[in-house]
Amino acid sequence: MISLIQRVLSASVDVDGATVGAIGPGLLALVAVQPDDGEAQAKRMLERLLGYRVFADDAGRMNRSLADTGGGLLLVSQFTLAADTRSGMRPSFTRAAPPEHGRRWFERLVELARATHGGGVEIGRFGAHMEVRLVNDGPVTFWLEVP
Repeated sequence: MISLIQRVLSASVDVDGATVGAIGPGLLALVAVQPDDGEAQAKRMLERLLGYRVFADDAGRMNRSLADTGGGLLLVSQFTLAADTRSGMRPSFTRAAPPEHGRRWFERLVELARATHGGGVEIGRFGAHMEVRLVNDGPVTFWLEVP
């Protein structure tokens, strides 16, 4: 499982002109599920999303996590993160999970997040064409991967 996380002041997702998810300060996580992902990867990714220290402490150092700050979490499925771009001029998506497998484990990640994180969890819409808006705070962006 792969997540590209961005520390944000705000973020939202629109589908067909309607906002389906929005947060204030927190993390936007673009998430790709890979073919071998399952329960262990979903649980470990959630641990990393909630525990990764990307928020400033009183000294201005990145020592606080989303769990520490209680900020929002916006999860957006994005299979293109799993693309193989090492050669050629067109990406290959063989490292991305098939749609139903991707949906199952993305939805499980959402379920785990909602059961665990008190700061609020919002989502995009799996498989939809989405417009994602964000105000990146920093900018602070990290690539997280769970084998």
